[in-house]
Amino acid sequence: MLRVTQLILPLDHDHTALAQAVARRLGIKAEKIEGLAVHKRTPDARQRNSIKLVYAVNVVVADEAGVLERCSTDPKSQLAQTVRAAPDTSYEFVVPRAAADSAVGTQARPVVVGLGPCGLFAGLLLAQMGLRPLILERGKRVRERTVDTFGFWRKRALDPESNVQFGEGGAGTFSDGKLYSQVRDPGHRGRKVMEEFVAAGAPKEILWQGRPHIGTFKLVKVVETMRAKIESLGGEIRFTSRVDEVLLSRDEHGNRSVCGVKLEGGEELETNHLVCALGHSARDSFAMLHQLGVAIEPKPFSIGFRVEHPQTAIDACRYGRAAGHERLGAADYRLAHHCKGPGLEGRTVYSFCMCPGGTVVAAASEEGGVVTNGMSQYDRSERNANSGLVVDLQPEDYGADPTDPETALAGIAFQRKLERQAFVAGGSDYNAPGQLIGDFIADRPSTEFGSVAPSYQPGVTLTSLAECMPSWVIDAMREALPAFDRKLPGFAQADAILTGVETRTSSPIRMPRTASFESTNTSGLYPAGEGAGYAGGILSAAIDGIRVAEAVALSIG
Repeated sequence: MLRVTQLILPLDHDHTALAQAVARRLGIKAEKIEGLAVHKRTPDARQRNSIKLVYAVNVVVADEAGVLERCSTDPKSQLAQTVRAAPDTSYEFVVPRAAADSAVGTQARPVVVGLGPCGLFAGLLLAQMGLRPLILERGKRVRERTVDTFGFWRKRALDPESNVQFGEGGAGTFSDGKLYSQVRDPGHRGRKVMEEFVAAGAPKEILWQGRPHIGTFKLVKVVETMRAKIESLGGEIRFTSRVDEVLLSRDEHGNRSVCGVKLEGGEELETNHLVCALGHSARDSFAMLHQLGVAIEPKPFSIGFRVEHPQTAIDACRYGRAAGHERLGAADYRLAHHCKGPGLEGRTVYSFCMCPGGTVVAAASEEGGVVTNGMSQYDRSERNANSGLVVDLQPEDYGADPTDPETALAGIAFQRKLERQAFVAGGSDYNAPGQLIGDFIADRPSTEFGSVAPSYQPGVTLTSLAECMPSWVIDAMREALPAFDRKLPGFAQADAILTGVETRTSSPIRMPRTASFESTNTSGLYPAGEGAGYAGGILSAAIDGIRVAEAVALSIG
């Protein structure tokens, strides 16, 4: 099978036109094509009034070797660069199930803490290899946590153990369900993730869409189906089971290793392989690990607000007269600005986690704090587009010294301070503080909404967002907004709404690990996913979960 890339076709075309384009590229007649399947399709909207679709396709022809040889005559030519043998993207387990079965009875079963995307795929892979993992999730089953989360949004009743951050599916369940990442993936683990999602009921289009997503309601069913698959393979999942302590032992040389965990309530479970897929908001768990002396470092992350515009305005700006075309859907954007103002050199303001046709959601997990995030359903049909608008910061910005272990958790304290300031600015009832962009740029508090109605529930209290953020964040955003408006006309629309605060962009800590994916100072402890500082979204977290599961399986089997 051949992989043909960089096929560019107009927006309105049919399958015959695609086949003819492939035939022209290969230098054969269209009827010589025995099979054709889309591998990837991505819109090219750089010229909004002449939008193209860019394809990568898998092609079956009779004389594959001959066609490939002819196309690769000049290795530097575009033809040679765009016609190659299709890679084998099938997944192979590092430990055969039979070998794993023989190892299971010789030691305690592996334990996975957390059932977000990382823990879900770590548990699934371990189960598929016959290692019968025990998965501990502090929150509730996904449908129960959905009830609790909607209860918070509608009635301001926050459950600190069941919310946007904690529960089956992790924070990714209440998001756009974006399934794209910039991580290098030579082992095609991302394809394994996509195929498992589709097998669990996700739309098949995610296998070939350039920027695939699932959406919250579809994710709920997908997560439930994957849980059932893990259990059918011998895995065990316990909900409302918070790990309060990791149990450690030392050898005669003083080296530390995991020997078990203690749950809330005192139950102890034995294990020598503990996957910590905690998520970026498990602050009490980070504190527990830090107190035990597990290696933890502060890391950069970003802070800011959510910005909302009418989705129709974003569609028109990005797609011009093609806005609304069924092959395009709701438009998204990616923006970045490198600051130049006094005291801002080196700062970057950028859009983050853009949710077309979605809503801004309350993502708090601690009482007395306000946190925002973005969410979309699969059809992305809500009236507003929203995105994080954030500024990057380094450990020294929040008082951390990477050489001083005592400051490893300073980022958490910094996040918490901003979230509590937002809680007060919003009225201390989980309303979020908000400000119109025109007022924000002019440095005056907002007093009434314009044409853009905020989507955040429980509600938005208009004020000045300068009350919630350091001055350099506000200054950086005031410089960036006009620059974004030049790139995406209308972005600085005077009555577009900013809602605060966005603080959980990524984990504020990293748990360093060895080449075998274990903690650098605690053997048997496998830091994984976003909370440990090794992922930034559903797909990258799931990929990291697979990689860690492979390391555990090799250690056991």
